[in-house]
Amino acid sequence: MPSDTPLTYPAARRQGLVEKLFGHSVADPYRWLEQYDSEETRTWLAEQDSLRHTALNSLPGRDQLRTHLNELVSVGVIGPPVWRGNRHFFMKREPQQEHAALYIAEEDGNQRLLIDPTALDPTGHTTLDSWYPDQTGTQLAYQVSVKGDADSCLYVLDTASGSIVDGPITRCRHSPIAWLPSGDAFYYVRSLPSSAVPSGEEHYHRRVYLHHVATDPDTDDSLVFGADGHKTTSYGIAVTADGRWLILTATIGAVRHNEVWLADLTTSSPLYPVFTPVQRNVRARTRALVGRDGQLYLHTDRDAPHGRLAVTDIENPQSSRWRDILPQDPDARLEHVAMLDSPKLARPLLLAGRNRHMFSEITVHDLATGEHLFDIDLPGPGVVGEIRGRGHEAWFTYTDPFTPPTVFRWDALTRTRTIWASPPGRQSLHSRPGAVHHLNCASPDGTQIRVTVFAPHSRRGPLPTILYGYGGFGLSLAPSYNPEILAWVEAGGVYAVAHVRGGDEGGAQWHAAGARANKQKSVDDFHAAAEALIRGGWTTSSQLVISGESNGGLLVGAALTQRPDLYRAVLCGAPVLDMARYERFGLGPSWTAEYGSAEVEEELGWLMSYSPYHSVTAEGVYPAVLFSVSEGDSMVDPLHARKMCAALQHVAGRRPTTGDNGIVLLRRELGAGHGARSMSLTVGLLVDQLAFAAWQSGMPLGSSTSYDDGFDASWKAGRQQA
Repeated sequence: MPSDTPLTYPAARRQGLVEKLFGHSVADPYRWLEQYDSEETRTWLAEQDSLRHTALNSLPGRDQLRTHLNELVSVGVIGPPVWRGNRHFFMKREPQQEHAALYIAEEDGNQRLLIDPTALDPTGHTTLDSWYPDQTGTQLAYQVSVKGDADSCLYVLDTASGSIVDGPITRCRHSPIAWLPSGDAFYYVRSLPSSAVPSGEEHYHRRVYLHHVATDPDTDDSLVFGADGHKTTSYGIAVTADGRWLILTATIGAVRHNEVWLADLTTSSPLYPVFTPVQRNVRARTRALVGRDGQLYLHTDRDAPHGRLAVTDIENPQSSRWRDILPQDPDARLEHVAMLDSPKLARPLLLAGRNRHMFSEITVHDLATGEHLFDIDLPGPGVVGEIRGRGHEAWFTYTDPFTPPTVFRWDALTRTRTIWASPPGRQSLHSRPGAVHHLNCASPDGTQIRVTVFAPHSRRGPLPTILYGYGGFGLSLAPSYNPEILAWVEAGGVYAVAHVRGGDEGGAQWHAAGARANKQKSVDDFHAAAEALIRGGWTTSSQLVISGESNGGLLVGAALTQRPDLYRAVLCGAPVLDMARYERFGLGPSWTAEYGSAEVEEELGWLMSYSPYHSVTAEGVYPAVLFSVSEGDSMVDPLHARKMCAALQHVAGRRPTTGDNGIVLLRRELGAGHGARSMSLTVGLLVDQLAFAAWQSGMPLGSSTSYDDGFDASWKAGRQQA
């Protein structure tokens, strides 16, 4: 976009709508943009699309960036095996393939393709959401969704023939599957039909059912649990390998704590299991496992914010009888446990995966006593995924910022670690383009905040920088392989991740310190991280771009309204921004435990103190913003971004604005939702976001400098352009 061309934003009718809520005057001038299907909204969106294309499509370096991102994404993906007898299942995405596909490997090593989402839908809009083989591996239950609609359809596949033997079963949003050993039935979770629930609550009201394969789910399924549950309750279910125990967890909304129940299927009918409570009415998150020794193991943060592993008699699971096998480590969070109990072993072993200061470690213990025996050597400082044990073997994924996820096999008999499978296109990657640095900075209340920084090897002076944050729902940001980070660092920029309160980096207490009444502390931490990067000479305010998605979109939305002088530009993806009305849309009612409710006077005060949409003022001078949304997002409604975009464009339009001075754009895409998307859609989004960030921060993506060895030249050119 030529810098001397005046910028004209699409006209947006501004209403004088103001509501009185518990004494707060809550203005909502763009409420009409909540109505996606109205002609007025559609006209406005079409004009926003045109503006975005005009602004972004001609930016220099886009073609080179797209080519390189395709290379980085095209390394492919391979997942760890799920064993059933002597056969196993695994996911793999070949280079240039739009979606990962599911394979089965027989005992003789022959591999067969079972499910390819692209074959199901050549448009790339269908995703494989989950899959669960039965206990013999002869049948597979799987779920797919289309165009981002997370209300999955469930099917059952015969693994020998590849034929569908059951389904579709609708309304199976994020449903776990627990097969009975017979293979003729499974427990699953399904929402009630829309005719049975109030309007707008179709995504809720889940129940646990027992379904017999090839029967009518609407007439023949048996209700097992949840008839009196809260509308936002979600369930986890599992059946032990011997078929005796049914384990059920219940979680209301997005809280960290859950209830845990057990049912003995040998003393009560699978149709009518009698449940015994293991944990109820306790603010703790617990995962129950039944060992082959018949004891109940509990991976819990009860009285242990960083997590511990306890064991108890399964017949008497009261918490007073729990005995620690792995006590809490005050400096590391317990993330994964796996048991190895082959008769070839001298004694059963316990593998524990912990996260210590953002990096993973695996320790090996005596299962009976918890005695620490030795550590499993990892390839480097990185992140380990779920550990899956079988006999005397274990499999796990390892990744770090410059290494795509690789599956390792560990043999307890020889104590050796070997590569089980590498991403198919890994050989196309270049050498590590940069180094990882770790900073600590103090938030205004003195809390120490960690910042992970990825920077070119030859960094000299301040560079264009992207600062990413999330800080919510007890989710941590792991230093894993990320094509976005690699592309930015290889172009000569700095990419930083702020581990603010509200995540899980410090366990349950760290999450609580940034939730509900404390949500502002997440934003304070983020500002502190930005200031530390500037103070440390990594970047300047004129080169600093902040980025966040979903809850992270809320984080950067609040940051840009509170400290607009601190940031040059903002990448705001799938954000929650109208905190007075967020409960009315998407999965908003599930999030009151994280944010608070606008229907409670005190909690509305929390929300309005930082609500980004309501913090935009006519006098404000705000950084450039690129909002990114997916129209199929059933989790966070795109209306948040529409309303905030209109508010910021209204303010920017009141000032003489040209070129790149505080430009506000809305990027939307069809055929995708809040989560999984095709490779081409992923690359397309990253191209627009990184090109926008480069444009605003002075990163010369259009220079002739190569990605591999031009850090010094890129920095000099960037400084001259900036």
